[in-house]
Amino acid sequence: MVDWSKLPDLIAVALLTCAFSAVARRGRSPVSGLWLTAWGMIALHFGAFMFAPAPGLPGTIAGLIGLASLTWAGVLFMWAAVPYRSQNSSRWMLAALLGANTLYIVLISTVPNAAWALVPAAALFGILPLTITLVALPRFNHLLRWTVVFIYLDLSVFLLIFQLRPGNGADIALNAVLFTVYLGCGVHFWHAYRRATAGAFISIAAFFLWAGVFVVGPVCAAFLPNLHLESEVWNLPKYVAAVGMILLLLEDQIEHNKYLALHDELTGLPNRRLFQDRLNGAIERARRSGSSAALLLIDLNEFKQVNDTVGHHVGDLVLKRAGEIVLERVRHSDTLARTGGDEFSLILEGPISREGAERAAQALGQLLDGPLQVETHTLRVGASVGMAIYPEDATSAESLCVAADRSMYADKHRSRGRKGDEAVVHGSLNLSEQLQG
Repeated sequence: MVDWSKLPDLIAVALLTCAFSAVARRGRSPVSGLWLTAWGMIALHFGAFMFAPAPGLPGTIAGLIGLASLTWAGVLFMWAAVPYRSQNSSRWMLAALLGANTLYIVLISTVPNAAWALVPAAALFGILPLTITLVALPRFNHLLRWTVVFIYLDLSVFLLIFQLRPGNGADIALNAVLFTVYLGCGVHFWHAYRRATAGAFISIAAFFLWAGVFVVGPVCAAFLPNLHLESEVWNLPKYVAAVGMILLLLEDQIEHNKYLALHDELTGLPNRRLFQDRLNGAIERARRSGSSAALLLIDLNEFKQVNDTVGHHVGDLVLKRAGEIVLERVRHSDTLARTGGDEFSLILEGPISREGAERAAQALGQLLDGPLQVETHTLRVGASVGMAIYPEDATSAESLCVAADRSMYADKHRSRGRKGDEAVVHGSLNLSEQLQG
């Protein structure tokens, strides 16, 4: 026996899942992967419920799969919004919630009156999250985790009171479990997406409405038995949530594209486009205030040899590390940008004297002359730093860049004269010798 009335819901969710997958493929991330898995679970939920009316064991198994997949989907939605998923205790929490929910669904569906099984199973909802939280407390603590503990402690108490109620205790218990799962989704999405966008508002509201279905539905059945609502009405929050999450993905992709338009993808620093805008702004502010601004141009001397000898992967790591070293030493008001392959530009907002800019250039040169530890390699790339002051050396952004570039090449020429063929790795050993030795 097959309940064909579930087929339109299955088709609708399958189409939404395909649309979601198409959007997620353009910006693949761990979150989108978890969301896609959860929507696959929702599709499985509808597919299994088509066969739930079948008599005997097949129908029972189909019903269990339908309930378990709906619960697993909610837990995965919730976990995807956890900001500390990399914590080991977070993985333990995920396993505990999946295990406790699955165990309880199996027991309440197969032995709804067995107190010896349901009482400890209900207690696990409170015991497991609390135990994991307390064990991890010396190393990790977060308000969101305590919210989960509080919600599941409440669920545990509620189940212990109502699950063995004659007549409708099992139905009340199942609805309470599903309500808690999707209430947790709403809370986690509210925490993760507190922003004034359509995707955030629709997704958060949909999850709270989804949770509300498991309260309103039983209340209507108990007090308004003559009220008949089609299943599509109760499933509407699912579709709204899918639309909201697709909007969230699109919003994130738009923001990411805007970020990439103004930032270097490798280092995360401003790119040349944003650098030019910041430089024009710094010059304009210096002009209005009658002060000065400085531009430092930083070029890594031996970067090409690093790429040629140990590979572009290590070269990329050298660029990231060099950017981090400089960024750690500058003020928040200054701008460090990657403006070329191995070239960085630093805008020092005024007022700043030539002596101050020269000291900054010398300090940065000394920092980058030191050895850089990258994976298993210790590299000494060195740097040449050029400097130009507005308005002493130039009065426009373009001419200031030209002056700084000339100063940088002069410093590079002096550096080559001082160092000659100085080694890149470990003093007297160059990179080739280091790898061979």
